[in-house]
Amino acid sequence: MDSMSFKRADRVADLIKAEVSDILLRDINDPQVRKVIVTGIKVTDDLRQAKVFFVQTGENSCSDETTKGLQRVTGFLRRELGKRLRLRYVPEIKFIFDESFEYGDRINRLLAGIEKDV
Repeated sequence: MDSMSFKRADRVADLIKAEVSDILLRDINDPQVRKVIVTGIKVTDDLRQAKVFFVQTGENSCSDETTKGLQRVTGFLRRELGKRLRLRYVPEIKFIFDESFEYGDRINRLLAGIEKDV
């Protein structure tokens, strides 16, 4: 039974990622929030909480304005997800800056620098 709930959580995470990305791109007017790219979603097995991992376009860190903007739109996002997804319960959303994305980008830049030197 655990593997089934895990797969369901993964499927719900994929759905949430697609919808959150679409909502942020099309329905949010805040220019700080529109710079956000969703890199991943982790949903708890009980589908009650969703961690939304993101990066900010062209930035290696997250500005306070973006963090505040995301906090402001969380209620709207949940309402929109409720309309779009047929879930008994729309998960609580928590935005988390994806530091692993910047780490991977840094490694790629270092590797590119090594290739130039060789």
